[in-house]
Amino acid sequence: MEAPTALLEHLMGIRGMETGQKRLVLMFSQLGDFDSLEYAQALVPVLPALDQAGIRLAAIGIGDEVGADRFSLFTKFPRECLHVQANADLHRACGLYEGLQTGVGAWPDLLLMCAGLGSPGTLVEVFRGYRGDRSASQRFKHPLFRLAGGEGFLRPFELATVRLNNMVEVLGRWRQYVPDDRWMCQRGGTFLLDADNSCLYVHRDPGILGFSETMNQPLSYLDPFIAGCH
Repeated sequence: MEAPTALLEHLMGIRGMETGQKRLVLMFSQLGDFDSLEYAQALVPVLPALDQAGIRLAAIGIGDEVGADRFSLFTKFPRECLHVQANADLHRACGLYEGLQTGVGAWPDLLLMCAGLGSPGTLVEVFRGYRGDRSASQRFKHPLFRLAGGEGFLRPFELATVRLNNMVEVLGRWRQYVPDDRWMCQRGGTFLLDADNSCLYVHRDPGILGFSETMNQPLSYLDPFIAGCH
């Protein structure tokens, strides 16, 4: 399966993302979205492995340059790999989910999605953040989390704390991260492209907190391509 034409045409304008090499393209939703921040934070530790494997990286989010600067500073995601779009036109041309569209406005639709309407899997993922997950990796070394459940896995409230930190960051700089409320419900996706533009992996987010098919190990789709590069 070849990548969406609109995406390939867009990549032609990004230096280093031309046909002829493996490329990982992250289609972030709004820069201030839970998924965008959490996905970027998950990816940062494996950036050296991507480089060793010869996989070029570009992320395309909805926002502006000011927001991209802050996003990069906060998440440590490389600024040179982060590109922004003022609207959701490219996302929709790539077949990504627009989110719930009731016609009453972006804010009511977003709140409904946070409650699970038109956003499958969201509530399960929210509860996992509070409950913990023995199949996921721990995020902090703080002794409080050790007391809450041990070590070597995602402890109760650990992921919820990550998300709370992200929320505090975004709410404190809302217009930097979200310059236009109209696109808040738009979801993102992932395209891993081979040198001939065929898709090695595709994921289109079905809802909020759905940026991976395997949220307990959100980058597992990369394992076959970066094995031995860690």
